[in-house]
Amino acid sequence: MGREAREQAPTRVRRPRLALLAAVLLVAANLRSPITGVGPLLNQIAADLGTTEAALGLLAAIPLIAFAVVSPLAHALSARFGMGPVVLVSLVALALGTLWRSVPGAEANVWAGTVLVGSALAIANVLLPAVIKSDFADRVPAATAVFTATLSGFGALASGVVVPVSHLDAGQGPLGWRWALLASGALVPVAIAVWAGAHGLRRRAPSSAAGTGVAHDAARLPAAVRVPSRLGVWGDGVAWQVLAYMGVQAMTFYMLVTWLAPLSLSNGRPEVVAGADVMLLQVSSLGGSLVTPFLLRGRLARWAPALIPVVGLAAMAGLLAVPGLFLAWVLLFGLSSGASLATSFSLFSLRAGTPAVAARLSGMAQSGGYAIAAVGPVAFGGLLTATGGWLVPLLFVVLVLGAQLAVGLAVGRERHVLAGS
Repeated sequence: MGREAREQAPTRVRRPRLALLAAVLLVAANLRSPITGVGPLLNQIAADLGTTEAALGLLAAIPLIAFAVVSPLAHALSARFGMGPVVLVSLVALALGTLWRSVPGAEANVWAGTVLVGSALAIANVLLPAVIKSDFADRVPAATAVFTATLSGFGALASGVVVPVSHLDAGQGPLGWRWALLASGALVPVAIAVWAGAHGLRRRAPSSAAGTGVAHDAARLPAAVRVPSRLGVWGDGVAWQVLAYMGVQAMTFYMLVTWLAPLSLSNGRPEVVAGADVMLLQVSSLGGSLVTPFLLRGRLARWAPALIPVVGLAAMAGLLAVPGLFLAWVLLFGLSSGASLATSFSLFSLRAGTPAVAARLSGMAQSGGYAIAAVGPVAFGGLLTATGGWLVPLLFVVLVLGAQLAVGLAVGRERHVLAGS
């Protein structure tokens, strides 16, 4: 009996962790697709709503603005109710927002639904890195890489399928962009069900989790590991570097994912191909995400945050100098984008000593970072409208990549937030 107990114990220990991993990945699958599905449909939305390029840039920026406004609330909500329930409610809100913005009728539905989508995504985006820090503390870079790869992969899938879905004939003409946007949230109900099950499993098996060294929600950590001051991470210089890195890398990504399809169309590529270009940008980012754990090991970890945007700069230089190789430069930029995102999310955990600090650092960096990123799509659209061409907007992307390189030199130094507390 003793032998059987020893053989069965690992299975009981692993099940909650594997269930939570599945839930985390399903949540990740829904964190980008509601946003990345918008870019390939911009021309259809513009034709239907009669909006300008600058207004379309604002539509793409609304989720980022919501991230900036709502992200600071995530830690307080998780401290009050626990991370599991808060993520679950955010998924329900995401489902409602996706439905709302797809409802025909008043144009306000699109804007209001997008605000709710962005707010829901903000909460989940902030808390998932803290979940990873808490439950996969011994595998943070690897778990983060799989998380960001899933996020990027399903974001890519949404970009690739929304245009074909919008052209499907339902018997009374094409489905249109509203049904296509609704389809981008098809996995949200699945994520709700699996997350609810995994969270319930964790509550029923605390002793098993403890036996593996798996921590519970940051909200339930002992007081000794809580952030000691009200100012907390907002008064820490390292935290501000993490915030800045998050902001500039997100700005470049959301500028490209929003405006790549119109740029592709301007190069004479068909609408379906333009949507596929946005998809391939994100498929390529999977490679960047998956290689990040190797970049963040040993001595290379010091320089990786600065070296990654160099790849993006090379892609932009190629796009400007040899536009005939359009797809090649898109794929190269995708590698840089994926590695940048995975590095940012890894920094939330690697620069934090505890899950509680990771949750607050994630909230701060995503709030401030997405406030920075929200400027990107709007500024790009404004520059496009003002100049009537793509050169100046693309040079703006180059400028932001240069800023990422500079910030990367600072944030690459191995230090911890609140290390002196």
